[in-house]
Amino acid sequence: MYAPAIRPIGPSVPVDSGAATTAEPGVALIAALAAMPQDDPARPRLRDRTIEAWLPMTRRLARRYAGRGEPLDDLIQAATVGLIKAIDRFDAEVGVDFTVFAIPTVLGEIKRHFRDRAWAIRVPRRLQEMRMAISDAGTVLAHRLGRAPTVADIAAYLEVGEEEVLEGLEGARAYSTTSLSTPVGTESGTLELGDTLGAEDDDYARTELHLSLGPAMACLTERERTIVTLRFFGNQTQTQIAAQIGVSQMHVSRLLSAALLKLRTRLGPDAC
Repeated sequence: MYAPAIRPIGPSVPVDSGAATTAEPGVALIAALAAMPQDDPARPRLRDRTIEAWLPMTRRLARRYAGRGEPLDDLIQAATVGLIKAIDRFDAEVGVDFTVFAIPTVLGEIKRHFRDRAWAIRVPRRLQEMRMAISDAGTVLAHRLGRAPTVADIAAYLEVGEEEVLEGLEGARAYSTTSLSTPVGTESGTLELGDTLGAEDDDYARTELHLSLGPAMACLTERERTIVTLRFFGNQTQTQIAAQIGVSQMHVSRLLSAALLKLRTRLGPDAC
């Protein structure tokens, strides 16, 4: 039924008229929305006005988490999603004040944003929760002990093993990353972080293979060396090779397969 301080809402009665003006606009609007039938044609418009009326609260809640690596606009957006969920799920008949119901919902959506969106590399939820627990424990223990807590201190406080704490600390490194384009300290200022990282150089493997190929080729018969050379260095087909050395194409195929098998063996640790 309608809230006592709210007059029935209809197309010809504005929501902020009459007794509704005696309460805060947001409170009056949520009470009117909760009392309005789901199929009332005026409900969508009233729902939009209710969301707008409670947006200042969501912005204040979002600002609590500013400066933690996420843009404020993204936090406000997440908080707004929580507000909409709270408005749609609110049941006035339970007798709970809307703010008591809405604030945990909004904060939960913000925390869910940090859990699902803020990590640079997706890690298991268990490690995400462990990171948050370690962070909270570190704050409490630093105040209690008067120094930075050790891994053993945190493990004892959380009643977990030290390995779990170390795993959580390692997983926390995935929360944020540094761009490879980040300039590093040089006089010229042109060196980037990516320029300082090593990488595998395929030229070493190619050089080693090239040096090993000569002795391996010497293990082949003269006919096999001729076929391999014509096929892979002369780019000739098996039919062309067969015509050149005077055998059938099928025979060339068998000789080539045998020669490649020898080369694979000779290019390994048992090279002759």
